[in-house]
Amino acid sequence: MTLAQAVEGSSPALNISIFAAFVVITLVVVFRASKNTRTAADYYAAGRAFTGPQNGIAISGDYLSAASFLGIAGAIALNGYDGFLYSIGFLVAWLVALLLVAELLRNTGKYTMGDVLAFRMRQRPVRAAAAVSTLAVSFFYLLAQMAGAGGLVALLLGINNPVGQAAVIAVVGVIMIVYVLVGGMKGTTWVQIIKAALLIVGAAGITVWVLARFGFNLSAMLGGAVDKGGAAVLDPGKQYGKTGLTQLDFVSLALALVLGTAGLPHILMRFYTVPTAKEARRSVVWAIWLIGIFYLFTLVLGYGAGALVGPEAINAAPGKANSAAPLLAQVLGGPVLLGFIAAVAFATILAVVAGLTITASASFAHDVYANVIKKGEVDDKDQEVRVARITALVIGAVAIVGGIVANGQNIAFLVALAFAVAASANLPTILYSLFWKRFNTSGALWSIYGGLAVCILLIVFSPAVSGNSSAMFPDADFDLFPLANPGIVSIPVSFFLGWLGTVLSKERNDAKYAEMEVRALTGVGAEKATQH
Repeated sequence: MTLAQAVEGSSPALNISIFAAFVVITLVVVFRASKNTRTAADYYAAGRAFTGPQNGIAISGDYLSAASFLGIAGAIALNGYDGFLYSIGFLVAWLVALLLVAELLRNTGKYTMGDVLAFRMRQRPVRAAAAVSTLAVSFFYLLAQMAGAGGLVALLLGINNPVGQAAVIAVVGVIMIVYVLVGGMKGTTWVQIIKAALLIVGAAGITVWVLARFGFNLSAMLGGAVDKGGAAVLDPGKQYGKTGLTQLDFVSLALALVLGTAGLPHILMRFYTVPTAKEARRSVVWAIWLIGIFYLFTLVLGYGAGALVGPEAINAAPGKANSAAPLLAQVLGGPVLLGFIAAVAFATILAVVAGLTITASASFAHDVYANVIKKGEVDDKDQEVRVARITALVIGAVAIVGGIVANGQNIAFLVALAFAVAASANLPTILYSLFWKRFNTSGALWSIYGGLAVCILLIVFSPAVSGNSSAMFPDADFDLFPLANPGIVSIPVSFFLGWLGTVLSKERNDAKYAEMEVRALTGVGAEKATQH
């Protein structure tokens, strides 16, 4: 199928118009929100003015990225049962976040993950390490979103040359930077709330529409998917069951997905936008419900695309797996529905990259600039926010370049790599900090830097980067590590390094741990810590 056939009936002008309308509306919201952005607490934590339900909706908007909407639908359409494993992993991960970190982080932190990790450690080295891992996770996640932007535009506007796609990725990056520079966390949060509502309503509408095409008979829809893609789409193992190595790769992927969420800096930072730990808990409960319902929709979207569009048409379209949901919308409702879904997908990308950018820039400004370079003595409080805005510009530029390089990769897969980095570099250190009295600065540094280095090294030498036609650099061949996802190695190594670094160091501060434990479990002293 050629590009023209893949988007037959599509109206580029309509697609751009709907997307432009969304951008204009959200920019108005961002500018209105920015009027009250004066202090660091306003810029980083939205003045802690959001309720639990509002923040829960925003979290779902931040979490339901292009990977959830485009990547998972495509993975299910092409690989059936094995593709749905992404949905299960992403959802189950929230139980780890709810039970182990959400409330405790809200009570012990102020703006960033570095606040928590440095609470009972030597401030400067731990904050620097936390900032490095935050920037690394954000970079991998940004790659995925920018790659999604390029693939989506290729499909919808008929831009199939790399230069045109690169230009669109640059436009998405510029809009994202405007959101962050102008609106701060408050503006970004409102964009995420709007986007979450659009995404869930849009997915619900298409789900009902797909089921209606099959007489609301789920078996008939699955039968249609089998007719187009073969019986293997209903069986476990189509993607990950071929050999013992691919099965091991699945275990590695599952570990990264389930443990990664609780270490994602842009998700952790959202817990600081609510006034109390109770509201942080409510946020996560709301997020779990919304995210869980959405992932049920992806099952119908994926198998519906498999039945109505077919794997051959999806693979032949620009963006391949990422084009499954837009092509399904095209089949169901023609150019108008396709235009709406395109706008929702763009909104998804914009909202998530804005959240990632503000998190990364806040981490650098608050942890590195204010607490490492200035040693906690920033004379001008506005200076920290200015540094955060400059950092956002730099991160936006890096994200644009990275997105151009990663264009065409499966988004769900790229996000899984970000989860692996988060689970390897951040989660062990967070859990040790909160629950292990003996843990110290040396253990934190070994865990963060060691986990990060091992994870990135294994990614670089994995089949995801080189050695096959679907790799990021298909013509190169240095895939020395056999697994596409490094989680099964890098996560245990990070836990081990955290333990080893701790026991080899004599540093110990039981009194500070006791203070942290009381604050984390009861919230006593937390409100004082968040005053500005």
